[in-house]
Amino acid sequence: MTHTWPDHLAVGAVRFARPTANYAAVLAFYGDDLGLPVLASFRGHAGYDGVVFGLPGTPVQMEITQHGTPPHIPDPDPENQLVLYLRGTAARDTAARRMQERGHRPVEAANPYWTEHGAVLFEDPDGWVVVLAPWVFGEDPAPAAGA
Repeated sequence: MTHTWPDHLAVGAVRFARPTANYAAVLAFYGDDLGLPVLASFRGHAGYDGVVFGLPGTPVQMEITQHGTPPHIPDPDPENQLVLYLRGTAARDTAARRMQERGHRPVEAANPYWTEHGAVLFEDPDGWVVVLAPWVFGEDPAPAAGA
């Protein structure tokens, strides 16, 4: 499956940003536990602290910010997810095992699609969901339900 950006939208990179009220714990979850690379960080920028993680490399990024005293974030919802499409069940198992070794336990998926297709889910310290899916969307078909 090949898709291209529209001619009028010359995107070179994409960044998703979200706030946290558990800055240190969330940075440890994504950086230390999950192992995402840190591309940039900042402190005290107009009252904001933040870290930018690569997903993977630099074209796709996730920025975590902290602002305010106390920081305020929206309530988590099980459908707000970071989905990491991994290269097969061995890659999924390796990532899930690392998370469990670091004290995180899988959580139940609100949408049964993920479990039916072999994904493993974890919550970050704010309650936001990370999905470890055992196929690469756009390259591989999703595993058969129950596989």
